[in-house]
Amino acid sequence: MALGLVEVFGYATSIVVADAAAKAADVKIVALDKNKPAAGDAAEVPLMIVVKMTGDVSSVKQAMEAGIREAKSRNLYSTSYLITNEAEDTKKLEQICAVGHDKLNILEY
Repeated sequence: MALGLVEVFGYATSIVVADAAAKAADVKIVALDKNKPAAGDAAEVPLMIVVKMTGDVSSVKQAMEAGIREAKSRNLYSTSYLITNEAEDTKKLEQICAVGHDKLNILEY
């Protein structure tokens, strides 16, 4: 299993990135986690979101590439990381997010 992290500027961008990633490969969107950019409220877009996704390594890579393309097409991409063969302690951390009760893993479809 792998954990993919794609950090973008803005909540709407994170939704578009998550959608593109989920459509591109067999991944699970684990959470959308927010934080402030280094410039804080003075930043052009004062909110950054990390889209967290899991799946097998090749699926996560494919999903991340699709999400990154979407963010870059809007000039709202920050950074990304792929953690392959994540440690058990890292798996616990992927569920933590700063959006309180809005965690995606509690939604039922």
